This record gives sequence, structure tokens and C-alpha cells, in this order.
Amino acid sequence: MAPISTWHDTFADLARAGLAWLVGWWQIIHSGAVILVLALSPSSYAGDTRSAMARHLYLGTAPVLLWFTVLSSLISLVIIRIVIATAVSYGLSQYALEMLVRVLVLELIPLTAAIFVALYCALPNAAEVAALRAGGEFARLSQQGVDPLQREVLPRAMASLFAVLMLAAVACVVTAMLAYASIYGFTASAFAGYTRTFGHVFAPAVSTIFALKSLLFGLAVALIPVASALQDRPRRRTRASAELQSLVRLFVVILLIEAASLVGNYY
Repeated sequence: MAPISTWHDTFADLARAGLAWLVGWWQIIHSGAVILVLALSPSSYAGDTRSAMARHLYLGTAPVLLWFTVLSSLISLVIIRIVIATAVSYGLSQYALEMLVRVLVLELIPLTAAIFVALYCALPNAAEVAALRAGGEFARLSQQGVDPLQREVLPRAMASLFAVLMLAAVACVVTAMLAYASIYGFTASAFAGYTRTFGHVFAPAVSTIFALKSLLFGLAVALIPVASALQDRPRRRTRASAELQSLVRLFVVILLIEAASLVGNYY
């Protein structure tokens, strides 16, 4: 009877773990949907909420915009030189620019921006939300007739979304300029051919997938950490393990979005 009891306990543990996983994802989806509704409500952009949102937008983007752009540019330059040297050695230099645009602008930079903002901005904001909630700040705001999600959570979520889109956009533009200068030099004579190649890569379907992927990256980074911070967690679970679980969930969603975009672009 002992082996049967052991298997029964194992299946029971797996069932409880699977149910907890589903409940956790459902709570995240529900909280994320509530935050999205608040983001689309005009009343969320008035009074103290507007001031808090402006402050978080600045703090989430401005301090890191320059050095993220510089760092991504340095890494892009290394990749550009490797791709150009490889293409020339195999007699495929005419495909170097298209490869650079597809690898850097289309794929790597948005992914890098999402991961960077998740670690720099989204997870610390989620930790602040969890601390405010545990410290009774949400209850105090509710007693004053103020929606704590609108006052404390929405500005932080919008800051993460804005940071992902802004960092990705600036880094993509700078990288595109570096690719042009590395291949053609500092001359405007090749600009027509460059724009033609760029337009060939960013066909309407690819542009749509790129814009949708960037938006989904931003939404995932903005919503999953703070939505996880709003969950009621068991007492035995430490904050470190909760943050790690939130990070794992976020990375899984980001990888799924990236995989879906690759399928849409190349299949």
C-alpha cells in the first residue's frame, strides 16, 4: 500500500501545483486587464495621478536613455563589423545591410530593451507596489476615496511601457544610422539605395508585426510584474521567491512573443 499512497500524494501535489499555477496566471490576467482599463480611461490622467505619471515616466526613461543608447550602439557596432567582415569574405556583401536590419533593428534591439526595462524599472516598481500594499498604503488611499490602482499602480505600469517603446525606438534609429555609416561611409550618395533596402525589409506585414511585437513587449513588461505584486501570496513564500517567479513569468511571455514574431516574419 505504501507505493500506491506515495503515487497518490505525488499526483495530489502536482494537481495542487498546477491549480496554483493556473490561479496565479488568472489573477495576473485579471489585474492586467483592470490596469489596461484604467489606462484607457480619461479620468486616469487628471489631478494627482497625472503628476505621478509624469514623474514616473521621467524617472523610468530619462536617467538611462543616454547610456542605454550608447551601450546598445557599442554592441551593435561590434555585430555590424562581424557581419560585414563575414559577408565580404563569402562574397555576399550585397546582403550585409539587409541582414543587419533584420538582426539588429527587427529582432535584437526591441528584445534587449524589454529585458533591460524589466530589470531596471518594472521589477523595482513592482517591489514598491508590494511594499505599499503590505504597509497599508492601499487601505489608507481606499479610505480616502482614492483608487490605489489608479494612483500608485497605473503610473508605474505606464512608465515601464513608455520606457520599453522609447528605448527601443531611439536605439533602433541610432543603430540604423551606424549600419549606414559602417557600410557606405559618411556620404549621402547611397541614401536612396539604403532606404530602398530598408523599405524592402520593413514590408507592410513585417512593419505590422514589428509594431505589434514592440507593443506586446511593453505591455508584458508593464503589467506582469505589478500584477504579480498585487497577488495574495502564501505566508511561507518570501518576497525574493515571489519576485523570481514574476521574472520567470515575464521572460516566458517575452520569449513566446519573440517566437511568434519570428514565425510571422519568416514562415
